[in-house]
Amino acid sequence: MRRFELALPRSVDEALRVLSERGSEAKLLAGGTDLLPQLKNGLLKPAWVVDLSGVERVRTLRSDSGGLRVGAAVSARTLERDATTQKTYTSLAESGALVGSVQIRNLATLGGNLCNAAPSADMAPPLLALDAEAVIAGPRGERRVPITDFFSGVRRTVLSPDEILLEIVIPAPGPRSGGHYLRHTPRRELDIAVVGVASQLTLSNGVCSKARIALAAVAPVPLRAREAEQLLEGKPVTPEGIERAAEMAVGAARPISDQRGSADYRLHLVRVLTRRTLRTALARAGG
Repeated sequence: MRRFELALPRSVDEALRVLSERGSEAKLLAGGTDLLPQLKNGLLKPAWVVDLSGVERVRTLRSDSGGLRVGAAVSARTLERDATTQKTYTSLAESGALVGSVQIRNLATLGGNLCNAAPSADMAPPLLALDAEAVIAGPRGERRVPITDFFSGVRRTVLSPDEILLEIVIPAPGPRSGGHYLRHTPRRELDIAVVGVASQLTLSNGVCSKARIALAAVAPVPLRAREAEQLLEGKPVTPEGIERAAEMAVGAARPISDQRGSADYRLHLVRVLTRRTLRTALARAGG
């Protein structure tokens, strides 16, 4: 591994100051489960590594009536085990439980999973389905970006070299809302998704008032199946409607064929996992 200088900021302002001075020479470190292997393999060669472990804001998890705020350095294991996340933001807790092994989940962070910007990122689809926003700090202050717009390509996000992902803000789903995340992998653990699907449904007066279906590993970026969502909204959710939505979600996918699976196989998985996640989301919403 190439030598680098280590910065240990104690505040957001201090971390931003280091980034401003070092620019593209610096890389941020939260849990390190993505960054350290890339350093060891020579894929990244930063002159500076900025360790965010001393910055309290990025390590805070808090909820209120308005929703959930998750610091970018909150671990997957914390989200997996947090009672509020399990109860109200269930799909996010489920996705956290699928990241690597227990040892990895104790280090791996939500922000790292997002900023690494792999198309197969497990924690991205639940956040898309929950209408989350990214809070980003930079030299010009803070800005909010919908998670749907956060990813700009494979391994690319809207973050500039002098910006930091501070936290993710998730609005409260409201009563009679349920969600579920599923993925398919060749192995039960320590693998990445061939396809991942998160669904979120909200019911009101016997009909679906809001539907969200988000897909991973079937396009350069995680994305929503918007036509399938629109098919469900404004009417009762029936088995036939779920089946049609699952078929329509296939049309949103743009998969490739690789060593992990063919494009046709991935399209089949989109259909199956959308059907299953919608059924479970409906049951959890009280439908």
